Amino acid sequence: MSTLSTLRRSIVHEIKTLRGALYRRISVNPKDECALVDEFHRLYFDARAFNMTWRNTYWMGHAILKCPLDLWLYQEMLHTVRPAVVIETGTAFGGSAHFLASMMDLLGHGRVITIDIEERPGRPSHPRVTYLTGSSTASTMVAQVRALVGDASPVVVLLDSDHARDHVRAELEAYAPFVTPGSYLVVEDTNLNGHPIEPDHGPGPMEALMDFLPGHPEFAHDKAMDKFFLTFNPRGFLKRAR
Repeated sequence: MSTLSTLRRSIVHEIKTLRGALYRRISVNPKDECALVDEFHRLYFDARAFNMTWRNTYWMGHAILKCPLDLWLYQEMLHTVRPAVVIETGTAFGGSAHFLASMMDLLGHGRVITIDIEERPGRPSHPRVTYLTGSSTASTMVAQVRALVGDASPVVVLLDSDHARDHVRAELEAYAPFVTPGSYLVVEDTNLNGHPIEPDHGPGPMEALMDFLPGHPEFAHDKAMDKFFLTFNPRGFLKRAR
């Protein structure tokens, strides 16, 4: 009886889930759904002017400057990939590097190499985090990162420094080779320049990404990362197949 009861509850749950999905697909026009998501995206992003949302988001007391939904995706990514190294460009206040290191503490594995063009006082100290100062695209910096990574595998790369197209494009060429098969290269803030926020930003991460992909068939957008609807990195979660 217990087994039958469990089976019945499972079937009822699946029927309700399917009914909800069908209702949404029938009653909500996909274009309207996209417009709704974009409108909320703009509302969420622009609330920074009132020191709300992502401008007022912290990890263990340190500013992180990211959407919490993207942080949850990072947590899932780290659990799945179990990277030996995460390379991050754009340290800012160090909150994101500290978040990544905290997740690695839970996994008992991994380290973070984070790069920024300027030093900031008060960044969190963590034994899994290595801070580097300098231009992420300088050949000397790339060589330094290569020496620190060594033969470690898997490797994840997160690009979140200067958001000008040419800079992001240069970062993509410099750091894509570090990404191991089955792992991720994330181009952050592809929402800029009207995708859907800050339409006057000028060519940025999304445009760099679109320039990069045709010449790199080993990378593809992982649509599974779109599951929360809102992300600051639309089409920016690239998974390496080979």
